[in-house]
Amino acid sequence: MGHATETSFLPVNLAVLTVSDSRTLENDRSGDALVQRLLEAGHFLADRAIVTDDTVKIEAQLRKWINDPGIDVVIATGGTGVTGRDVTPEAVAAVCDKDIPGFGELFRWISYQKIKTSTIQSRACAGVAGGTYIFALPGSPGACKDGWDEILRDQLDIRHKPCNFVELMPRLQEQLE
Repeated sequence: MGHATETSFLPVNLAVLTVSDSRTLENDRSGDALVQRLLEAGHFLADRAIVTDDTVKIEAQLRKWINDPGIDVVIATGGTGVTGRDVTPEAVAAVCDKDIPGFGELFRWISYQKIKTSTIQSRACAGVAGGTYIFALPGSPGACKDGWDEILRDQLDIRHKPCNFVELMPRLQEQLE
């Protein structure tokens, strides 16, 4: 019989980005929900920012965090809809080396259980950029809670089996070395 080893929790450094033309730190309920959850899970809030719905500004903030070795994961909220100002998925795609299509697919499946076909308006997405995970959720507090509670909490916990994103972190830049 093989040896079973209990893996210890490994906190990761997260940055929270709110994409909005109207939110401030005082009224950013979606960003607050994410911060509360990641801290309760035992992770570290490395940074937090609010930028307007502008592709150039979103990309600039993402690149700043991608280049920061103290940030492992970025979670963005807002700008994932289909209106003209919703450009977060385009900004994420512009900076990512790899797409994680299953994240958006799973998010929409979870969301469908609550809001039925309205979930089709969500363009939640994820990818990897320079060894940093980026996840983009819709701007509602409910969507942020669902994204964290139903997907990210487990995938950002190294103890989650059979696999999780944290155990892959040391290998994200293999081809680049």
